[in-house]
Amino acid sequence: MGQSGYTCVRYIFCYLNVILWLSGCGVLGVGVWLHVSHTGYTTLLPQYAPLSADVLCIAAGVSLFLITFFGCCGSWFQSRCMLVTYFCMVIFMFLLEFIFATLAFVFRGNLSSVLKDELLAGIEYHYRNPVGNGLEQIWNKIHNQFHCCGVTGYEDWFDIKAWPEKKIVPDSCCIPEYQNLTYCGQANNPDFWYSKGCAEQVQMWFVERLHIVGIVGLVVCFIQLFGLISSMLLFCTVRHKRTSHTYKSYDHTS
Repeated sequence: MGQSGYTCVRYIFCYLNVILWLSGCGVLGVGVWLHVSHTGYTTLLPQYAPLSADVLCIAAGVSLFLITFFGCCGSWFQSRCMLVTYFCMVIFMFLLEFIFATLAFVFRGNLSSVLKDELLAGIEYHYRNPVGNGLEQIWNKIHNQFHCCGVTGYEDWFDIKAWPEKKIVPDSCCIPEYQNLTYCGQANNPDFWYSKGCAEQVQMWFVERLHIVGIVGLVVCFIQLFGLISSMLLFCTVRHKRTSHTYKSYDHTS
């Protein structure tokens, strides 16, 4: 690789990793904020608390922080050790992504039913238990945003632990024209409530945005591929560039 090409790849690789490092800090900050301010994300899926939004953001932020740190420092200080560490970490991340994507595709049929069961368990046993755990605010936002009630329907809220032997729903389940009524969720009138469940509405919301997921996936793959190629080019070239001599001696007697 020529001097100009080496310098170009080195600086692009370094600056790209600086940008990704800052992004990792941002994702980590979002994860910490969710963990502190929205603890209900944990109880939304009780048996899958390690897969809650806050934990995933923290894990992604820490991983991105470490990987880009080695990439940036490796290119800036021309460290072969850091560059090969960066290469191995990116390969490991790629393998994890491939494994998770494969498992999600293989078990896609069971994934929907498992999520529904977990959401129902969260409603039945963890809603307002304890009070202020954040789950109530999350369900209120879901009801208001997707104009739905419960997981499969408003009957999911009947006889839960928060109000045993009562056929009522949260007030956020009320359709807009009845939301001004006091305690419309306790009116025992299904005509006041959204009839559709949130699982169906959220699924449709994701399907309508699959193209965004595809674009993000392609961008991530391109960045990973560029990082792998660049790190190997720098790794193979850095020793030569650091030991090359600019001056050569001449024999004046010849």
